[in-house]
Amino acid sequence: MSKPQAIRDNIHDLKDSNRAKPQLTADAPLLQSFESIAPLPNGLTVKACQSSVKALNQILADSITLRDLYKKHHWQVAGPTFYSLHLLFDKHYEEQDRVIDKIAERVQLLGGISVAMAADVAEVTNVPRPPRGREEVSAQISRLLEAHEIILEEARECAEKADDEGDPGTNDLLVADVVRLNELQVWFLAEHLVDVPVVREE
Repeated sequence: MSKPQAIRDNIHDLKDSNRAKPQLTADAPLLQSFESIAPLPNGLTVKACQSSVKALNQILADSITLRDLYKKHHWQVAGPTFYSLHLLFDKHYEEQDRVIDKIAERVQLLGGISVAMAADVAEVTNVPRPPRGREEVSAQISRLLEAHEIILEEARECAEKADDEGDPGTNDLLVADVVRLNELQVWFLAEHLVDVPVVREE
């Protein structure tokens, strides 16, 4: 092989290897700003989409906070009811995680951008921040119930408004998934705060 040909082959090999190298410093302008709507051919008005996306993002942020509160309590629960609550808190965490994904996807399919990062969630959530330390069971459950009530009030209001604005898909998600799940979890939690002795003397 001639020397010029070898140089050309080396240059060609170098170009190929550069193409395969990961571009680790890629930077580009945003495809879409957070509060904007990218209209999709879904038969809904931009106004209806904007209204639903704004409300859904609030419910999403509060649901993410509630989910994480469940995990905190799952790790930190203590006392005679440790085992049952340890399992219950984790079960509720997983159920909230599934509904969170549905809410976020609904925001996206309406042409919006779903809130996602912990720092952003912390800025907008309406759920009060708990202490970092471990609390008694009654305080843990009370915090969870307060968060559920916040979400339920928001979800019912948003569902009604979505229905009025011709967005039955959002209404269905909120009623069938968010409201029903949160109501069920409230029942399971609240019953732990009923003061009934294990054994009662006649």
